[in-house]
Amino acid sequence: MRRSHPLVPLVPPQSPIFASRKSLARRIASLGLSAAVLTAGLSACGSLAAQQVETADPGAAVLTGATAAAAAPEPPAQAAPSSPQSAGANAPAPQSEPAQSGPPDEAGRQTKRILGIVPNFRAVSANEKLPPETVKEKFMDATQDSFDYSSIFIPAVLAAYDMHVQATPEFHEGGAGYARYFWHAAVDQTSENYMVEFIFPAFTREDARYYTLGHGGFFKRTAYALSRAVITRTNSGAEVFNVSEIIGAGAAAGLSNLYYPSASRSPGNTAAEWAEDVGIDAGAFWFREFWPDINRHVFHNKYGNTPARP
Repeated sequence: MRRSHPLVPLVPPQSPIFASRKSLARRIASLGLSAAVLTAGLSACGSLAAQQVETADPGAAVLTGATAAAAAPEPPAQAAPSSPQSAGANAPAPQSEPAQSGPPDEAGRQTKRILGIVPNFRAVSANEKLPPETVKEKFMDATQDSFDYSSIFIPAVLAAYDMHVQATPEFHEGGAGYARYFWHAAVDQTSENYMVEFIFPAFTREDARYYTLGHGGFFKRTAYALSRAVITRTNSGAEVFNVSEIIGAGAAAGLSNLYYPSASRSPGNTAAEWAEDVGIDAGAFWFREFWPDINRHVFHNKYGNTPARP
């Protein structure tokens, strides 16, 4: 969503190539770490499935029921009325089980916005089942993320930082230089949103929404959230390689070469921007995963009145 630049200016501004190579290496290492965490997350999911196989043994309940039934027939006249009463007493038991699935849903319940400002339209609450998105709905997701009133904040911050470190010296400084940095960052963000959330998902039939896990330990949920950068769902619910994220972010990075100065159009800069876009999206997934917990424990569900998906 923005051009690559050195996070820490260890070299003079006259050496942008060396800085961009360091930035690229750092982002590639970050992706390697995400892949390692993904492997750990898949192993954890396998152990969770094995644990779910263990169920309670109903033999004790059957033995107790048989003992009670053997003691009841002492007066023959009362044997018939006692069976409906026992059946009525046992009937509410199965009806109370679905109510126990409520707390996990509330624990992982997403809101329409994070802190009431940041768009969170594509986040799906834990255990919530939704129909596949249409092409129009995917287009609306990308449009909301790109042109929401809060969408100017990220380009504004990135523009200030890029101008401070002179990421693109050709833009110069001052008010005019900041304006150049800002509109380039805004176009970067918009093109990446449409590529990842609309254009590629429409062709690959992938679901670009984030499905909250909402349960498990910190590391398991972290691995799951980061893995969503490389694994996503199809419209039918199957998990596949995230073509929309990986290829879509690369296409957006390549497209940015059309409106950046020629000095920034190197393969290294394009690859660094691609890795940075994927890393930013992975970080956004992680924050969405834990936002329901932050909202519940820190803000006491202050922002819980507007669910992300009705």
